[in-house]
Amino acid sequence: MYDVRHTRVHRAHTVGMILVTGATGQVGGRVAARLALPHALLVRDAAKAPETDKPVKVAEYADKSRMHAALQGIETLFLVSGREDRHRLAAHKTAVDAAVEAGVERIVYLSFESAAPDCTFTFGRDHWHTEQHIRATGLRYTFLRDNMYQEMIPRLAGADGVIRGPAGDGRLAAISYEDVADAAIAVLTEKSDKSETYRLSGPEALTLAEAAERLGLRYEPETVEEAYAARAHYGAPEFEVAGWVTSYQAIANGDLAEVTGDVERLTGHRPRSLSAN
Repeated sequence: MYDVRHTRVHRAHTVGMILVTGATGQVGGRVAARLALPHALLVRDAAKAPETDKPVKVAEYADKSRMHAALQGIETLFLVSGREDRHRLAAHKTAVDAAVEAGVERIVYLSFESAAPDCTFTFGRDHWHTEQHIRATGLRYTFLRDNMYQEMIPRLAGADGVIRGPAGDGRLAAISYEDVADAAIAVLTEKSDKSETYRLSGPEALTLAEAAERLGLRYEPETVEEAYAARAHYGAPEFEVAGWVTSYQAIANGDLAEVTGDVERLTGHRPRSLSAN
């Protein structure tokens, strides 16, 4: 174990320029604000860029020419996964290819805990394919496979304070944005010649009923059929509804249940517990 703060001071002279993507998001924004190494920020919309004294670059992952320009002089790309849509994987691949052509040496990719080609959580399949594309480049990489975010759990509840979904009695080791950002900063700060994968979880695995109770909410189980029917009225694309429903199924299957020690190994502190505060 090591202390992230000590690592920043000790390693700063050995790590080149970093490009932090997703700089207006929950994880990327925290990393961009706290990373004490030379870095630039990448945003999709310049008008939404945070106030900073760091260079701000504007590009969409799918725009290879602008990504290539944004990546000039960058040693490490911190690639936060893009928005969940039909073209996300293609956009990821374009961003990775631009990084290779621009001379980037390392990619740190924010992936997902159960990433696999047949991942129950359908959105998680994009993460696996992105990982494979990064591996194939021959660049050094670090994959941060994080569990479901703790902050997302209360957003699953309806206006009546009830979370409904086909999660059964499965457990999830949800993790906070703060701990993912801390782990990312530790990895970005380390000058490593290895390619590694870390699995980031919270300190405990709770059922959705237990998590809901801790947050002052309630959980009501649904069947898979009920879950699809209940979400049909939103008018969302089929792939999006499938992503919503299969996130609960991944919990039910135990795909998100394992508590790992990687956050503590990287940061020197235990991950935060789920809390209503």
